[in-house]
Amino acid sequence: MAQNNKNKLELTWIGKYDKHDPLEPRILIENKEYSYGHPETGVLPNGKPWNGNMLIHGDNLLALKALEQDFSGQIKCIYIDPPYNTGNAFEHYDDNLEHSIWLSLMRNRLEILRDLLRPDGSIWIQIDDEEQAYLKVLCDEIFGRNNFVNMISVNMKNIAGASGGGEDKRLKKNTEYILIYLKDYNYSKPFKPAYSYTPIISVVNDYRIKGKSWKYTSALIEQGTKDYIGSTVDGDGNDIKIYKRYNYSIKSINAIIQEYKISEEDAYKRFSKYLFQTEMPQSSIRFRVMNKVKEIGQDSDLYSIEYIPKTGRNKGKVYEQFYKGESFRLLAWLKDVSEEINGTLYKKDLQGTYWDFVGETKNLTKEGCVPFPNGKKPESLISRIFDMATIEDDIVLDSFLGSGTTAAVAQKMGRRYIGVELGNHAYTHCIPRLKMVTDGTDQGGISKANNWEGGSGFKFYELAPSLLKEDKFGNLVINKEYNADMLAAAMAKQEGYTYQPSQEVYWKQGFGSETDYIYTTTQFMTVEALSAIHETMAEDETLLICCTSFQRECKQAFNNISIKKIPQMLLGRCEFDKDDYSLHIISAPEVENDEDAEEID
Repeated sequence: MAQNNKNKLELTWIGKYDKHDPLEPRILIENKEYSYGHPETGVLPNGKPWNGNMLIHGDNLLALKALEQDFSGQIKCIYIDPPYNTGNAFEHYDDNLEHSIWLSLMRNRLEILRDLLRPDGSIWIQIDDEEQAYLKVLCDEIFGRNNFVNMISVNMKNIAGASGGGEDKRLKKNTEYILIYLKDYNYSKPFKPAYSYTPIISVVNDYRIKGKSWKYTSALIEQGTKDYIGSTVDGDGNDIKIYKRYNYSIKSINAIIQEYKISEEDAYKRFSKYLFQTEMPQSSIRFRVMNKVKEIGQDSDLYSIEYIPKTGRNKGKVYEQFYKGESFRLLAWLKDVSEEINGTLYKKDLQGTYWDFVGETKNLTKEGCVPFPNGKKPESLISRIFDMATIEDDIVLDSFLGSGTTAAVAQKMGRRYIGVELGNHAYTHCIPRLKMVTDGTDQGGISKANNWEGGSGFKFYELAPSLLKEDKFGNLVINKEYNADMLAAAMAKQEGYTYQPSQEVYWKQGFGSETDYIYTTTQFMTVEALSAIHETMAEDETLLICCTSFQRECKQAFNNISIKKIPQMLLGRCEFDKDDYSLHIISAPEVENDEDAEEID
């Protein structure tokens, strides 16, 4: 950490303040050979068209820059799992990067990712302990420390029975971390609560094996009749009505099993809404009710109260609670901590900042039906994040797509997505996996939980080559790979216009406003040609013409037409003819896949 001349603490590293030319804003070219299915189209929040889920192959920094013009402020949730800089090489990653280089490369990407987020958006970054502390400080600088939410510890590996830490004296790693930041704390709503789910019968059996007492063993089968005996008030002076219960029926779970001749599992599922345990909460309401009943002198083994809570999940509506015995033990219902999913009753536990995903990583290599032995994250992990931070039709982004997990989860959950992947496994892993998701043949991961049967699809894009290339004399010239349409699209992006060629007027190739247009041509522009265009323009319309050459008289011919020469107008604007800003994600030599290998996505 260092203190700069603005008296602000910041993280410094070699090369942080090196000056670099701005990135070239490239265009994206759809490769229809690899696009698949029928992705939903629509409109972005900014009014620009959404042409469907996007799978982009290319350097992820250049790809993010390519997205910037149309998608700034449009992404609801970003999840990234960048190379961890551990020094371990994997089949699909070489993450052995010098520390300062890693920080510089991450900063460049995070700055654009922040711009892409909606004001109420969030970013979730998974990392290990090698760079976690540095990444946290870097993110504080980029997103603002006040926009930091939490750091989640994720248990990814069971190390029970494993040998010691090794010759370097380090402990075996089983935990990774997820840093959560908001775009703007003032615009963001609280995340939806996250729960872990365990089948009730598994919980009951686990308690039994460990000799622990499972408390949800009584059921209030019949609530009986109620007799009003008096009222008290809560801390705000609001009325609490108290009732004495008669002719009620409480049965044990064992009695239910015997009476109905059903299994223990079926008994819990069929009677879950009646089952309870008793608690003695230190709440003011319980004490007020207990004191009032003693004051009245009414004895019973079961009481109920009715009141309107001011906070909590029952806020603003009449809520009924039951108390049992003279000590007024509160009836806590199993239905409040359980949920039936696809015919199975689950115990659900609210999650904080420790998530256990060991169980989900045991068969991870099979998930998605593509081999990626050292590089996957479980679909259930990404699903939990999207469930907390997004709703259906929100746009999510992953610029380190890996084997395609984030895109697969998004498609199954009805989220729109953008995935960026540099490596060859964009073809060998992401495309096959997402085709199976689209066809509904991928029934692993979260498919069953989401009743996924297929649908939607994606469009596959390649990052265009650089607009300008050096010729044999070292001069930047228009890239010969560019045809007329590509050149027009690239110039529109360079000048900040939306490329959308008119079907009626040839020179309206893109627009900056309702009356401001751009036209790019490789033809020599004469005054006569310019006059012909001017005659077709409305009085309030303006036009920028980009061409390779033009008559000198064209420059001042019309007040509402500007004309510029390419490539001269582009020189010095950004860094052309550079294609690799990557985090060295390459096909490295395959390593032995032992049980302790690090997993990265």
